[in-house]
Amino acid sequence: MSRVQLTPLASLRVSRYQIPAHSGIPNTSISHRPLLIYHSAFLPSSSSASSIESHLASTGVVSPRWRYTMYSTTHFHSTSHEVLCVFSGRATLCFGHEDNPDRVQLDAEAGDVMMIGSYPKGCDWDMCYGKPEEEIKVQGIKDLPWFERDPIYGDEGPCLDNL
Repeated sequence: MSRVQLTPLASLRVSRYQIPAHSGIPNTSISHRPLLIYHSAFLPSSSSASSIESHLASTGVVSPRWRYTMYSTTHFHSTSHEVLCVFSGRATLCFGHEDNPDRVQLDAEAGDVMMIGSYPKGCDWDMCYGKPEEEIKVQGIKDLPWFERDPIYGDEGPCLDNL
């Protein structure tokens, strides 16, 4: 299996978004950690699903747990931050709730990374949908630890700017 080629940090385009809570979905309002988008972090010509998973495992920050299409139901995780890597195709993704006027809607394509399929080592994830009975779970989000190393770049990287 070939190694992935990363866009050099000096050339990496990163978008940061703060998304207010909406319809029971806390978004970034609880922890004030932005949604981070690493545009074309993985060069598509070198980025198979297996090679991206191997790269994530080698940085030792997150554990790839699934490979599938995007989940189409609005949800959030109260027990873990999430790292999504696009290895093929393209899609328009919505972050923040489809009815939220401050949602982030963007076109993602192979090579992009969203930090919001992989989870920090030792963390399990839950599925929350903004139901009133999930409010107690929302409060625990502010205590979730942030990444100590960048899941893509290791000891350097954009997510470390948010420590």
